[in-house]
Amino acid sequence: MLDGLETISVCTGYRNAAGEAITNPIDAGDYDAIQPVYETVPGWSESTVGAKSVDALPANARAYIARLEELVGAPIDIISTGPDREETIVLTNPFG
Repeated sequence: MLDGLETISVCTGYRNAAGEAITNPIDAGDYDAIQPVYETVPGWSESTVGAKSVDALPANARAYIARLEELVGAPIDIISTGPDREETIVLTNPFG
């Protein structure tokens, strides 16, 4: 789905109407004033469809995954590279 994008915007936080960083925009009444803060990372032109391992992914795709892991503070266990079940890279089996 991300193949072919020159850059990818990742939301890393939010700012309120005053421009102050907020960590949890939980008040639904304030959503219209919240602005997302984006970090732009390089995309990739190579196809990832059907890749069977992380090493088979383009370098920028691997860097994107590592950045997401860093931002959320948790490992990514499964990467889908296509619509079929066989087009899935399982890094850590979350089911056992």
